[in-house]
Amino acid sequence: MRIVLFILLLAITSAWAGSLAPKLDIGRGGQCVDDPKFMRKNHMKMIVHQRDDTMRLGIRGGKYSLAECVNCHASKKDDNVLGSSEHFCQGCHEYAAVKPDCFECHSSKRKAVAEAAK
Repeated sequence: MRIVLFILLLAITSAWAGSLAPKLDIGRGGQCVDDPKFMRKNHMKMIVHQRDDTMRLGIRGGKYSLAECVNCHASKKDDNVLGSSEHFCQGCHEYAAVKPDCFECHSSKRKAVAEAAK
């Protein structure tokens, strides 16, 4: 009986948790630079490592550059990763209850759009 209750509780919890996941406009999407599970867990480590390479060694670009993340994941509607809970970065960060501070200095718009605005 306990096993049946446990399985039922697990099924209900999984269904409920799945419905709370953010509904995101993933932009172009497609093949990510790494496994999506890995990126969900480690993207901040990758961005910080890339930042350190840029700041200390002058290496720009690279597999985990913030600009490439934005270029791929900016919304198809407005070429931005911020703006609403459906935008890629803002939606995930709201879901995780953390504040992304990257965009206090960096552009949240796709590169071609950001350059055209200058």
